[in-house]
Amino acid sequence: MTPQLQQAIKLLQLSNLELVDFVASQLEENPFLERDESPPEAPDERRGEAQSEAKETPQAEVDLSDDKSLKDARESLDAEYEDVDPGASGSDAAAADYRTNDWASATSGRGFDSDDRAFDERLSKEKSLAEHLTEQLHVATRDPAQLFIGAYLIDLIDEAGYLRESLPVIAERLGAELVEVEQTHTLITSFDPCGVGARDLKECLKLQLIDADRFDPAMQAFIENIEMLAKGDLKGLIRATAADEEDVREMIAEVRALTPKPGYAYGGGAVQAIAPDVFVRQSPDGGWKVELNSDTLPRVLVNQRYYAEISAASASDKDKSFVLEQFANANWLAKSLDQRARTILKVASEIVRQQDAFLVHGIKHLRPLNLKIVADAIEMHESTVSRVTSNKYMATPRGLFELKYFFTASIASASGGEAHSAEAVRHRIRELIDAETKDCVLSDDKIVEILQAEGVAIARRTVAKYRETLNIPSSVQRRRMMLQTAI
Repeated sequence: MTPQLQQAIKLLQLSNLELVDFVASQLEENPFLERDESPPEAPDERRGEAQSEAKETPQAEVDLSDDKSLKDARESLDAEYEDVDPGASGSDAAAADYRTNDWASATSGRGFDSDDRAFDERLSKEKSLAEHLTEQLHVATRDPAQLFIGAYLIDLIDEAGYLRESLPVIAERLGAELVEVEQTHTLITSFDPCGVGARDLKECLKLQLIDADRFDPAMQAFIENIEMLAKGDLKGLIRATAADEEDVREMIAEVRALTPKPGYAYGGGAVQAIAPDVFVRQSPDGGWKVELNSDTLPRVLVNQRYYAEISAASASDKDKSFVLEQFANANWLAKSLDQRARTILKVASEIVRQQDAFLVHGIKHLRPLNLKIVADAIEMHESTVSRVTSNKYMATPRGLFELKYFFTASIASASGGEAHSAEAVRHRIRELIDAETKDCVLSDDKIVEILQAEGVAIARRTVAKYRETLNIPSSVQRRRMMLQTAI
């Protein structure tokens, strides 16, 4: 694998913030690169002006046409790039407009589909709070619904460790049951650092006290009246807690030893705001319009006139070799940035096409999706799709999601038709159980029969496993609980 190919693959997997840093470093190092300051709406026109300027100088025309080593290098560069992306073209005139795309008319073409080995990342960073929580989420559950909801909740947690949005609002936005969002939120609040995911200070302190086994009735009353502590109202706290002054002073010392902003204890820095790489909007005809966020796309120009001047002034073979290498690298970077943008758009467009029901109806309607389905649809390698879906975000009417959120497990159809998302099947199981009465409690076998009648091919043990992941007791336990409630 050549260094240029490694760079192209690396660019594909960088987040937009990392890409900005990388391009900035290249602008500093390469004399033939310059930032494209033209309006994002008209990048092609700006490129055309730059090329016209180069052709206005007769010396530039001579150097660019007569320098055989440069011509050979550029032909080699184009050939290698064709190996990376057979759909790419060396000419600007042949390059497709990649900034907007309608998923219904998404074109196919191969991307960076060569197999590759891992190589060192240029940009290193300290693990963030979100990454720390995500790791714990994947250890704590394998339920696709909880993983999806949990990932979304984690993205909403601020740098201090608080979840500021209302759970009912989140449930409505995702099209999920409120109880599922609440259960997932409870799971996240059990993660390290203690107190993370709280909606306010009182809940944050409460979580830490429960973890320390110190949340007794007196302490609960103390936390509920924490405003009195800020006011210095010791007598008010004594009345509220029904404790003596010594006990209240001990509680004050305990609370002051807690961490009011647990997020700051991990990662050491503020979490940067996430800018979407792709916007998804509903079009007037009822479809979906997929558009790249031009604000996150660094744009560069290759200064051909300056190259012509420098190459003409280079006397030694060493100088000529350096100039040629830098110019080739500049061209390659410009091409790689263009291809990265078009590849992200292709993958995002196919995901929207596959998951349009989720955008309309919510989480219950997520379709089964994996890397191979998307890769086959747009004729790219699975490894390319994997890189694109990591650290890339899509802004939709339902919120901001990382592209990889949309890949779910599947269950075969009993009729041989379209498969069912495992997440959707879990939703259906919960619906059936929520509708039970004390005279009609469904056994796992009965649930299998109902699902089979609805076209879902599923085994009894799978129903039992899904029921357990949803924290739903067995039919015997549920019947007993209903009878006790009735008594």
